[in-house]
Amino acid sequence: MSKRIEPEIETFARIRVVGVGGSGKNAINHMIDSKVRGVEFIAVNTDAQDLHRSLAKRKIHVGKNLTRGLGAGMNPDLGRRAAEETRQEIQEALSGSDMVFITCGMGGGTGSGGAPIVAKIAKEVGALVIAVVTKPFSFEGAQRKDIAERGLAELKKEVDAFIVIPNDKLLSMVDVKTSAKNAFAMCDEILRQAVEGVSDIITTPGEINTDFNDIKAIMEGAGPALMGIGVAEGDDRAREAAQKAVNSPLLDVSIGGAKGVLFVVAGSDDLGILEVQEAAKVVGESVDPNAKVIFGIMRDEKLKKGHVRIIVIATGFPESAAHATHTGPERSLFSMPAEKREEERGHIYNEILKRDEKPAQADETKDSKKDMKKESAAAPAERDMPIVTATPHKREDAVPASDDEEAWGAIPAFLRRHKK
Repeated sequence: MSKRIEPEIETFARIRVVGVGGSGKNAINHMIDSKVRGVEFIAVNTDAQDLHRSLAKRKIHVGKNLTRGLGAGMNPDLGRRAAEETRQEIQEALSGSDMVFITCGMGGGTGSGGAPIVAKIAKEVGALVIAVVTKPFSFEGAQRKDIAERGLAELKKEVDAFIVIPNDKLLSMVDVKTSAKNAFAMCDEILRQAVEGVSDIITTPGEINTDFNDIKAIMEGAGPALMGIGVAEGDDRAREAAQKAVNSPLLDVSIGGAKGVLFVVAGSDDLGILEVQEAAKVVGESVDPNAKVIFGIMRDEKLKKGHVRIIVIATGFPESAAHATHTGPERSLFSMPAEKREEERGHIYNEILKRDEKPAQADETKDSKKDMKKESAAAPAERDMPIVTATPHKREDAVPASDDEEAWGAIPAFLRRHKK
């Protein structure tokens, strides 16, 4: 009697992205709009009205008894107590997670006070925890800056790795015609790239394969981190893509001196071994000579013909580099010639504006077509803006926002209060 052979079972790590507060909500909305796959989204907020605008499948209203549906009002202690009050619901939502991304804007009450509690709960359920946060503009005042610094210090104690985006760097990236909505979306784009890059590494099989354990080896207990994605085409595509991946102008850390690096080269069947070598050379020259390097190659059917994509995750920075900004002539977007600076800025803008300028296109892979059919059957109203989660759902409680409302929602709460 022949033994029955069970079909191969795909086992992927469960990744969840938690947006805490208004800025966190905006970040995960951008990811959902961009159709990031392979992750689940959770919105956490004290502000019931703002939470209602989230596109996340799961929304957690924290501190109902404390704030009665209002925001934390730049009071991190209130944000902390609100998260503690709703601890059980947060724990249930995060249970079973292998990896949790936490995103928020530091300087407010809910993000600064609540995010460390969410991170602590995520660690308690056994997840690898990565924080991606923004720091306030200098013009927002000393008090908000102090709240942000104290909140970040508490958050660092609870996470494995963190990525910090100082809002002040936006001022060097934008011009007078840039709207507030698009400026803040640039920060959201950094998070999208980080999460999508990790998801692809875990879920896409490769010629030289990488998986969740490789990511864990680089990021567990690592502290400051850099994640970057570069895409390029043409004769020098591999080198250009690698340079874009290691030069993230909005981040608060440079890749120089990193002692832990995971990088993956993605392309089609025409990807040459010499191109892979060229990309590896760019990354290798940027990090510590004795760095632990985990390398992978994968075939990515989502890429346009002739394009190459490089994903880089770097950690283990020297203490001096952990707080360094991009000041070297090769790494600083702000010290580049105007023509080159405009070109680099354009790469970020193109990702942000893609869905506004072009009609939505069907995904190229068979899997994505199946997913779209499932989503379409479950919730026809969501066709233009699908919720990318493990199970389809209806967003009956979500109110479609006009362009004006979307722009208004992208502005930090403290500015909105002054305008009312």
